Amino acid sequence: MADVIKPSWMEGFVPDPAPPGGRWPKGVSGNPAGRPKGSLSKSDKIARALNEEGLDVVRVVLDAAKAGDMTACGHILNRIAPNLRSKSQTVEFDFDPEAPMTKQIEAVLAGVAAGQVPPDVGQQIISAIGTLNEARLTEELAQELEALKRDREGGR
Repeated sequence: MADVIKPSWMEGFVPDPAPPGGRWPKGVSGNPAGRPKGSLSKSDKIARALNEEGLDVVRVVLDAAKAGDMTACGHILNRIAPNLRSKSQTVEFDFDPEAPMTKQIEAVLAGVAAGQVPPDVGQQIISAIGTLNEARLTEELAQELEALKRDREGGR
């Protein structure tokens, strides 16, 4: 392996050894000059500033929106009426869950063709049928494997 090349400013640098076990003992700080107790974190400072001056900021943004600033309008509207999430609708059509998988898919496609099922919902149903089929196959394989194990143990 090639030797590691150190930059000139690191010449002669020797890191302090790690504490035993790689952790600092209880009550000893790895950063003794860290943030003093009782001082506010950045998020606390931001929260305090928002509480003190938040209404002024809102008024400025509202005034900008009223003056035609579309970015300000977008911010205000996103807070008042956030984007709607898509929600699948309930559909009803002839479907036999005990039918073979190809017949189930054909029933979904017939529902889509008849307008009873939206195409995107039909795709979701077909995907769910495939997932269910994979689960059934996995269960069947597990049962067959268990039966083979029992037969093998019984033959000994």
